[in-house]
Amino acid sequence: MYPQAFVNYLIHFHCDRDYFECHEILEEYWKEDPVPERKPYWVGLIQIAVSLYHHRRGNTAGALKMMKSAIRICKDQKSELAYLGLQVDELIEVLQKKFHDIENGAPYKSINLPIADEGLLATCLSQAIQSGHSWGKASDIANKELIHKHTLRDRSEVIAERQKQFLLKQERRSK
Repeated sequence: MYPQAFVNYLIHFHCDRDYFECHEILEEYWKEDPVPERKPYWVGLIQIAVSLYHHRRGNTAGALKMMKSAIRICKDQKSELAYLGLQVDELIEVLQKKFHDIENGAPYKSINLPIADEGLLATCLSQAIQSGHSWGKASDIANKELIHKHTLRDRSEVIAERQKQFLLKQERRSK
């Protein structure tokens, strides 16, 4: 009933707290739709993960910006998020509290997304156990690979593609 990408997002969000992976999984799924058909609620969920990634790394400005946008999207997309099995009013409360915590300089602390659908929760728990994860454990703040994942990944393909596009653009301009 739920997209596997969403289930994977929830597992990473609640088990290893790999918010960067949460972002990657849902962004890839979101981009499968043609641009005019892309669903904003996926962006809201992506932004929750990105906000927590920034907060855990000490990037307060980035964390606040992403959380503020995520809250706005969640408020605008309540029925769609409820359809995804989330308890939306509680979700918005959790996010608003997190926003205020970040704003007031509170240290990072893991949060859980309120899942209303028992079937979804059971699916997530089952898949988490099968993959050797523990549901709901706190983030491993000592894990530098987790905390700084975006700076440690191999970006050579992305950089090469950007350089290629830049050169093509320059070539078109010079004609």
